Amino acid sequence: QVGYHFTCGGRLTLLAHKTAVYKMSEFLELEALDGIRMPWNVIPGTREDAVSCVVPVSAIYTPLKSIPDMPVVPYAPLRCRMCRSILNPFSRVDYNAKIWLCTFCFQRNQFPQHYSSISENNLPPELFPQYTTIEYISTAETGPVMPPVFIFVVDTCIIEEEIGYLKSALAQATELLPDNSLIGFITFGTYVQVHELGFGLLPKSYVFKGTKEVSKEQILEQMCFFAGKQKPTTGVIAGTRDGLSSESISRFLVPASECEFVLNSVIEELQKDPWHIPADQRASRCTGAALSVAASLLGVCVPGSGARIMAFVGGPSTEGPGSIVSKSLTEPIRSHKDLDKDSAPLFDKAVKFYDQIAKQLVHQGHVLDLFACAVDQVGVAEMKVAIEKTGGIVVLAESFGHSVFKDSLLRIFQSADNGLGLSFNGILEINCSKDVKIQGIIGPCSSLEKKSPLSADTVIGQGNTSAWKMCGLDKKTSLCFVYDISRKVGPDTVAQQTGEQLYLQFVTYYQHHEGQMRLRTTTISRQWASGAATVQ
Repeated sequence: QVGYHFTCGGRLTLLAHKTAVYKMSEFLELEALDGIRMPWNVIPGTREDAVSCVVPVSAIYTPLKSIPDMPVVPYAPLRCRMCRSILNPFSRVDYNAKIWLCTFCFQRNQFPQHYSSISENNLPPELFPQYTTIEYISTAETGPVMPPVFIFVVDTCIIEEEIGYLKSALAQATELLPDNSLIGFITFGTYVQVHELGFGLLPKSYVFKGTKEVSKEQILEQMCFFAGKQKPTTGVIAGTRDGLSSESISRFLVPASECEFVLNSVIEELQKDPWHIPADQRASRCTGAALSVAASLLGVCVPGSGARIMAFVGGPSTEGPGSIVSKSLTEPIRSHKDLDKDSAPLFDKAVKFYDQIAKQLVHQGHVLDLFACAVDQVGVAEMKVAIEKTGGIVVLAESFGHSVFKDSLLRIFQSADNGLGLSFNGILEINCSKDVKIQGIIGPCSSLEKKSPLSADTVIGQGNTSAWKMCGLDKKTSLCFVYDISRKVGPDTVAQQTGEQLYLQFVTYYQHHEGQMRLRTTTISRQWASGAATVQ
């Protein structure tokens, strides 16, 4: 029989095979089972055949897709000692010798002692044929439960009416946060103010200049993290494991259940930036410096733990790093034509700054979200690199009072299962059968530059690696994997048997919204097209 696959270029390629042609309903069932959609479900058998296809061999994968009846097991997965792939339903098992054969590298692996009772009638969940997607929770490997962290970075260079709308939206959003989540609060205008929510006796904040970046070392020194204590003389200081006390961290990142009164007071007392604005100038807005302070504060307090910087911006940055236009109103904001002609003098410098912010956030495992609410531009084009690489969210609206902004903000914290719905700090790895290589990923992630034999020479998107960082992800986050078929025409391919399978495995290690680290693995199987003569 013949499977018909139409390409977006209008070209028709026929993949002839002797197995039954799938019905559309069966493809939908496969997608619902594993969260994977592939344009080709019978894979071209040689590199030449794959190149002739207009649509590349690829897969769109939703790592955290909600899958009914997916097992969640309280132990660590079994990995192949050679290629580090995970035991799955396609692995061959010798129940007598207690050995399993890796699907990808064919390495023979011994089952550990706690699998001694395994048999054909007593299978662990990861070997059940229907459980091609499974999650593991191993407290021994993941350590203590880590609460999510949210830092609100609020622009005060907006009119009083807009501040009123923003106050109302922030008050509603903070009520939806889990009680154990940690909250920080930063405001910015001409200067950057970090509010000490852990000090409830009176409003207290630390002020930084808006004209320069702020490093972790400056945060440690100027915010008195080692007041009255001996500061370590060497090494990188980051979090409680490097000498910071939980008491010093809790001054600025406070559990939602403990700072409700102080946080509401800070939000209620928000006022317009008090510095005078001449009639012929724009407001002095230091967006870049504020985000630099937020990133460094998170890097000092909670590196490697899930956190989001949620920036609420109401106009263009005109002060310090990342500025996109001067204060003078005689200078217009750069347009698309200016970018095309390379006549926007501040653009490249701002992009370079936000690229450094992106690298810092990816290294720390933190997310940047942007809520840009203004009739004028705010600099999303410059910030895009930091938001994309960290898996952040962008909401654009004309006003903080617009329903698009208010509804979007509330929807972020609401979930159908009454949970937060947001996950953090993920790492995605892949394993492929022989003759299949990965060209790259298109989606909200950043390469971890893990060199691997699985990497193809041609790069599409984030490539030259077999592992990617996903700082922020949810149940709808999807990624496009583009593959390269490296098998060439030869005696082996001519003699290839009908129905031979190839395997792909996706491994996602992430911080669940409940705080614990989880590992989800999805393993799928597809057929090779049987021989070069079958592609017409």
